[in-house]
Amino acid sequence: MTPLDLAEPSGRYLSFVEREELALLRARGLGVRAIGREMGRDPGTISRELRRNTATRGGKLEYRATVAQWKAQMAAKRPKPAKLATNDRLREYVRERLSGG
Repeated sequence: MTPLDLAEPSGRYLSFVEREELALLRARGLGVRAIGREMGRDPGTISRELRRNTATRGGKLEYRATVAQWKAQMAAKRPKPAKLATNDRLREYVRERLSGG
């Protein structure tokens, strides 16, 4: 498994610290709305995070912050090279336009 990126993401995504807090609150038995209030996040964000990253472990559902962070990092990686890297004609066009040509 690759190392976890602990840098703070933009406001749109949950950070690793937030995922750890979510795991602790969930383990205490709090519901989605209560967790959202506690974390200052919309309940829909919490619900989606739990739906994506809760797995069955030993017959019960469990949310693990490290696994959730790893999955988020893998999903964030670009699956293919950028268009400018593979399309010579497009790259040349962009260069010309940026240079004022």
